[in-house]
Amino acid sequence: MTLIVQKYGGTSVGSLERIRAVADRVARARQAGNDVVVVVSAMSGETNRLLALGKELAANPDEREMDSLVATGEQVSAALVSIALAGKGIKARSLVGHQARILTDGVFTKARIRAIDVEPFRAAIAEGAVPVIAGFQGVDSKGNVTTLGRGGSDTTGVAVAAALKADVCEIYTDVDGIYTTDPNICKEAKKLQRITFEEMLELASLGAKVLQLRSVEIAMKYGIPIHLRSSFNETAGTMVGAEVDASFEAVVVTGVAIDKNEVKVTMRDLPNRPGVVATIFGGLAERNISVDMIIQTESRGERADLTFTVTQTDQARSREVTQMLGRDVGASGVELHDNVAKVSIVGAGMRSHAGVAAKMFKLLADQKINIQCITTSEIRVSCLIDKSQSDLAVTTLHQGFGLG
Repeated sequence: MTLIVQKYGGTSVGSLERIRAVADRVARARQAGNDVVVVVSAMSGETNRLLALGKELAANPDEREMDSLVATGEQVSAALVSIALAGKGIKARSLVGHQARILTDGVFTKARIRAIDVEPFRAAIAEGAVPVIAGFQGVDSKGNVTTLGRGGSDTTGVAVAAALKADVCEIYTDVDGIYTTDPNICKEAKKLQRITFEEMLELASLGAKVLQLRSVEIAMKYGIPIHLRSSFNETAGTMVGAEVDASFEAVVVTGVAIDKNEVKVTMRDLPNRPGVVATIFGGLAERNISVDMIIQTESRGERADLTFTVTQTDQARSREVTQMLGRDVGASGVELHDNVAKVSIVGAGMRSHAGVAAKMFKLLADQKINIQCITTSEIRVSCLIDKSQSDLAVTTLHQGFGLG
């Protein structure tokens, strides 16, 4: 018997009609002889509504209380799906974070899962019931409700699948798979039948919003295949896994990603001596500010310019921290620019093909698109460019590498 974990996103449970459709899909999976565990997000728009309520009462509401507030969205979804299943004669049991025994650390609003006790799930299945788990949430060692950050229900779904050693984790959303690039930017984008964990991990980290990054990390670590599908039709979606098909080496570039959530930070005239860069990035790390692209260039004499990127979410904190650190180390000034975007090509086949980066640079140059920063991995090349040229860059690279 196959064990399937099905995770349903906010649009999939966005109305009573859609919740009934979820119950129908679960019923069909059980009729096919599968055991099913369900994980649900809050109804679409509900998390934003709850966050807005909290922020109307206080400019900087307590994070513990905000976690308790927004976690109710998933609790409502889990109960409604369970009621819908019962209406179809299928026994179901809704479980919120503490009932599901999803233990997290104590970092409110962006907790990480430490352990999952699968006994509540197994007990429900043994009784012939479908466990319906409220995603996005857990409980810390002190009994506080915690949430896993935006997109955290994906993480819950894959983590539960890993803990149960499920055969597959099906993630249902409002898109029918993973595309070679954003179809809203490039009409020639095509749906991929499969993609490797590594490729999906890169795409998720580079701005592709279809899967949450941490969920892909967990799936890759524990070898849990993910089937990304639309909840609005029965067509097959995209499989994310470790398998490689026969034509794998022929595919050099799998997809193009764009991230418009970038801010370029430049610190001018830093002393070019050991320890300065460590001081700067150590200070950023202490404040949980993640840094992406990094370039250091000698400007004059024993001085150097340091450029790196952060997310727009961290822009205000980055300005404050870098200005303070700049004064401490003797920089002449700090500049922040948010009119930039990061365009990337990703493909596991890049490992065995030379000249991929050169081709990317040539394609961009032919369109008069200037490259400000570059970063690479074995299967990815990313360039920082002017935001106004981001859509042009995506379509150029998509066509240039024959992905349409």
